Amino acid sequence: RLAVAERQLRLFYQPKFDARSGKPVGAEALLRWEHPRMGLLAPAAFIDLAETTGLIIDIGHWVLDEACRQMREWVELGFDDWRVAVNLSALQFGHAGLVRSVGTTLARHGLAAANLTLEITESTAMSDADASMTVLQQLSDMGVDLSIDDFGTGYSSLMYLKRLPANELKIDRGFVRDLEQDGDD
Repeated sequence: RLAVAERQLRLFYQPKFDARSGKPVGAEALLRWEHPRMGLLAPAAFIDLAETTGLIIDIGHWVLDEACRQMREWVELGFDDWRVAVNLSALQFGHAGLVRSVGTTLARHGLAAANLTLEITESTAMSDADASMTVLQQLSDMGVDLSIDDFGTGYSSLMYLKRLPANELKIDRGFVRDLEQDGDD
């Protein structure tokens, strides 16, 4: 609560590149907590607690807003074809006001939905597949790109994959880490 109240949360941006051209196409927002005594903390140190206490909803709103604010700056610098990717927690994805919140945030920053990619894990998408499909379809209809993270680690089903309105799959590194050395990968 103190981290939120005292604005100790920070976003860092990991660039994303087109594999063919090598040109930058955007970035993924990465959340960190700049703790006054412990230094920079990765999400593993605080996200579970934030989810347990429900604070993840407020943190998620802040992350979305801050990432869209930064994307607006990039658009103004001429990078209007870029996308900023934001991870949604399971609790945030299941929150009733998600779709409205995304639309409001995009409008507040004057961003096209095409400038935003929302990432959810495969297990989040599949935990209640029918409800997930509804939310994902509403976001997709809005024009937001959707990415399924950690694909292949949980409930993967190619039949569900066919139904998901996702634009991107992030295959778990366990499947591709040794691609050059191991034929099974």
